[in-house]
Amino acid sequence: MTYRYEIHCHTKEVSRCGKVPAAQIVSLYREKGYNGIVITDHFSPMTFSLPSIFCPQRYIDFYTSGYHAALKAAEGLDFTVLLGMELRYYATANDYLVYGVTENFLKNNGNLMVYYPRRFYRLAQKNGLVVLQAHPFREGMIRTNPAYLDGCEVFNGKNIGTDANRKAADWAEQNHMRIRSGGSDFHRLKDLATGGIETDRKIQSNEDLLAVLNSGAYTLIQTG
Repeated sequence: MTYRYEIHCHTKEVSRCGKVPAAQIVSLYREKGYNGIVITDHFSPMTFSLPSIFCPQRYIDFYTSGYHAALKAAEGLDFTVLLGMELRYYATANDYLVYGVTENFLKNNGNLMVYYPRRFYRLAQKNGLVVLQAHPFREGMIRTNPAYLDGCEVFNGKNIGTDANRKAADWAEQNHMRIRSGGSDFHRLKDLATGGIETDRKIQSNEDLLAVLNSGAYTLIQTG
């Protein structure tokens, strides 16, 4: 038996570019035969308004509201909902998918938007997290030093129709990246279930997700 998981997903509750409420996202992905989702709402200057933009660690209850709405919608169902994030630092355009995060991690490490790649990667390693550059060849992106990454997103559903995914896969290969992920980058209905990962390991926790990503025991879903 294999299991399907969406690992790049944004909710209307938190991401300003998200158009679908978390509860509906759970329903939609269940209908598509997925077994779970990772909520990776934007943790960026565009998410937080004044004064929270300067101390987002004080507003984690807001940041995790989409995740908790999805959790509630999945109660009693055999459907996994996990917390991740898509991190962006001040005055930059790059995005980083971070897996294994907890609410305590978000609350107790200050303003993550001022860390920048090298410092944040050290923090991530200390806490056992995985850091991937999201859609590294989308217009406006600058490739991060691979020394500060565990890998990158080589398939992004919103890049379909461009050569960005091919370039990302080539970059990952050239730099011997350990983790090469994929996701739909879900924001609106048209993004539904275009990507993700498929594995024979059931993922029910952050520990399960990290084990699958770190071991490479998955294949990419690329339906677009």
